Amino acid sequence: MPLNEMIELIPASQTRDKYALIGAGPMGLACAKTLTEQNIPFQGFEIHSDVGGLWDIDGPRSTMYETAHLISSKTMTEFTDFPMDAAVAEYPSHHDINRYLKRFAEHFALRQKFLFNTHVIETVPMGGDGEGWRIRWRDDSGRLFEGTYAGVLIANGTLSEPNMPEFPGTFSGELIHSSAYRKPTQFTGKRVLVVGAGNSGCDIAVDAIHHGVSCDISVRRGYHFVPKYIFGKPADTLGKTSGLPMWLKRKIDTMILKWFVGDPQKYGFPKPEYLLYQSHPGGQLLILFHAGHGDIKVRPDISRLEGKLVHFKDGSSKEYDMILAATGYRLHYPFIDNALLNWRGDAPHLYLNCMHPDRDDLFVMGMVEASGLGWQGRHEQAEMVARYLGGLKRGTAGALALKAEKAAGFERQTGGMDYLDVPRMAYYVDKATYRKSIAAKTRQLTG
Repeated sequence: MPLNEMIELIPASQTRDKYALIGAGPMGLACAKTLTEQNIPFQGFEIHSDVGGLWDIDGPRSTMYETAHLISSKTMTEFTDFPMDAAVAEYPSHHDINRYLKRFAEHFALRQKFLFNTHVIETVPMGGDGEGWRIRWRDDSGRLFEGTYAGVLIANGTLSEPNMPEFPGTFSGELIHSSAYRKPTQFTGKRVLVVGAGNSGCDIAVDAIHHGVSCDISVRRGYHFVPKYIFGKPADTLGKTSGLPMWLKRKIDTMILKWFVGDPQKYGFPKPEYLLYQSHPGGQLLILFHAGHGDIKVRPDISRLEGKLVHFKDGSSKEYDMILAATGYRLHYPFIDNALLNWRGDAPHLYLNCMHPDRDDLFVMGMVEASGLGWQGRHEQAEMVARYLGGLKRGTAGALALKAEKAAGFERQTGGMDYLDVPRMAYYVDKATYRKSIAAKTRQLTG
């Protein structure tokens, strides 16, 4: 920021009692709704011109692509008190989801709670806990504003900052991250190598098979693949009310996968060196279909690049025109000093993945992932935080007890799961354990 740039100060009387809520994607909307329900004053900030977050493909931070669909079913994803229309497919497209989130915002009158086309560039505490935060932002005309707020709720999402690997050597073709992929026509006339076989990687590889000259996929490790349908129903709905302990659920689901999927090694994928659910499973079985038909070849990890020639760790090599790195995303909060977020490894270490151990004016919302958690699980997180803020204001016993509990130390709600040590899993939780804890804390704050 230029030293002589004019800053327009918002009167403290208009902001000091409000919380700053950053982001109007699914998590930001859940926060806006629950804060409103608990009469917690706030001001929302959104960099795009409307709600929707990454699901609005036209948004400046969207990483969506035209062929993208939900990897979970709509009934396991939707907000409970605002179901998706019956006409919407069981695995909706990003267009369906974008429309759904806009309808959600309209139904609960949330748009007027946000400043749109607003880029938050700095959040700085004015002192210790409860002494306020200085927020600076730019509008779409480039003007710079500053206001003082009671606290900050960060809900800017987890899937917008590319985790781009560094490959030894130099590639003379086109090298992009999946975040830069929008349309299958980007593959026209090209020999494509997709790196990574997560859900997006497999989705995009199938696009490349149909629209490029050829496509291979490079993987470092094996994957467990879960079909989207089992016995004619969305797979994620079958065990939603079972209440089985993870060890038993894993045993049953592993047996089912052997029936419906078979051994991914048959198609050229490495054998997973970890148990089912220790990492996020894949749900794009078309990749196995095409591998079985010889439309795509599974390659090992890259050893080095040389012009358009890619050398692999098994000693093989092949020329490509494009490398697309579907290597995921990393948590990114560019408007706040990382030291304020209690980072541990690849993610902030927060009570129930959202509450700072020492501050009651700083929350990271939606930094939670679990198989089947859906937006309702995140809504429950938002409701707990909103009730906590209200309880602190009133000095309730439940809020004061929770304040002491989070300050005393805690571990992530893994349910005893030994998740892989990769960035994506750094904020993963066990759904049953997490939702049970959230529900207990919400009851504590309600009583």
